[in-house]
Amino acid sequence: MTTPAITPARVLRSEWHKLRTVRSTWITVLTSAALLLGVGILMGATYTSGGGDSDVDTVVLTLYGSQLGGIALAVLGILVTAGEYATGMIRATLTAVPSRVPVLWAKATVYTVTVFTTSLLTALLTFLTAQVFLADTDQAASLTDDGILTAIAGNAAGVTLLGLIALGLGAALRSVPGAIGAFVGGVLILPEILGTLPYEVMDTVVRYFPTQAVGVLGSAIPLPGAASPGAAFLALLLWAAAALAVPALLLKRRDV
Repeated sequence: MTTPAITPARVLRSEWHKLRTVRSTWITVLTSAALLLGVGILMGATYTSGGGDSDVDTVVLTLYGSQLGGIALAVLGILVTAGEYATGMIRATLTAVPSRVPVLWAKATVYTVTVFTTSLLTALLTFLTAQVFLADTDQAASLTDDGILTAIAGNAAGVTLLGLIALGLGAALRSVPGAIGAFVGGVLILPEILGTLPYEVMDTVVRYFPTQAVGVLGSAIPLPGAASPGAAFLALLLWAAAALAVPALLLKRRDV
């Protein structure tokens, strides 16, 4: 009896099966969706015209919860990779796929499709639900207004790419606590520290950091002093590519 050939489709199917059958996947995805929807409804229900948030971008206002939801999805990205090292399942996985690197690409692919789809659908639902409360305010908007759909899709894309960076950190560090610490310190906190330094070049550097780029993609109105949407998207792609390239190289060079 011949052993079935290892193909990209089979590796993808295996990683999709693992992702959807692990309880932590649904806990983190549902937590992210609940945070986004709950904060969006709260912002819409408590908003009054002419208040302190009257100058805030409508999409930013209604999807404010994506900042918290994005952290939950980043944790999921770390669990997808580092979680297997914690349980020891990675040994069986890499034994079944001795070339190793296809496993990382398959994990990144199923994660990207799952997170982008759920984030986009949740963001659309949140925006439409919040607009029920904002209909008679100066924040009233519809999906057909200029920049609205683009910003909602950009928000979902930004959160997904941020999660891919976390996935790469998990694969590189092979430790759930270590990867979470690196993500919080390097991705969330470091740009805030650099932004306080009295050097003009730091303002330029910080605007291309992941969290700042995500903010640009999720805004229907261009942010003053920020990178352009195209530059922000490219920066996020490069950050995610770099975060995945490191563990890809390590998979080839070191033992399990």
